[in-house]
Amino acid sequence: MALDDHRRATPTGDEPTAAPTDTDAAQLVGDEKLPCGRLISHVWEQARAGGEPDSHTVGCAFCRQAVEGLTALDSAVRTLRAVRPSAHLVADRVMRAVRAEARLGRLLPLDDPVTELWVAETAAAKVLRRAADHVAGVRAASCRLIPDEGTAKVAIAITLAMTLDHPLPGRAAEVRRAVACAAEHELGLAVSGIDLAIVSVLEPSTPTAAAEPMVRSRSGP
Repeated sequence: MALDDHRRATPTGDEPTAAPTDTDAAQLVGDEKLPCGRLISHVWEQARAGGEPDSHTVGCAFCRQAVEGLTALDSAVRTLRAVRPSAHLVADRVMRAVRAEARLGRLLPLDDPVTELWVAETAAAKVLRRAADHVAGVRAASCRLIPDEGTAKVAIAITLAMTLDHPLPGRAAEVRRAVACAAEHELGLAVSGIDLAIVSVLEPSTPTAAAEPMVRSRSGP
């Protein structure tokens, strides 16, 4: 199905096509590359032009998600141009449109008593995984953030791979401290809890001090 592109028709075929006067939905989220390698602007222009999509678009989940999200955003923008709603209604519609942009994930409230601020789950998860990775012998596999109903707090659930050269409880405590610090000071999130699940074992990059004498005693003088 073709999407309305809002371009003004030119009086004659000899004159250049007028530039769009409306803000393009793709510009609102930035012209970046999707994981499949295509630019958002290319995918969006192809969708707006109508016609049959190419073979890549037909089989690409990333392109389809981008088009669906931008279509919702474009619809919200056009609705806002047609009416003059209250500031609260404008904010609500924009937030719903942004949530429809699948690449961002859900939006999480920041712990700000004065201003209503939000952060995309994908961006927050990246920061928290990086904080966990900074703990020696730890690699974060996944990170989920779950908003608490009725509050501005979020629960954090992280899956990890760890080495076994140190006791796991102590290392898990280090991860919790690092993640809690990043959530509070880098992101401004209010955290209700941090759940860790160790799903894999890493090989130590270098022998530990305790292991070295054992290796020498086995190999002989």
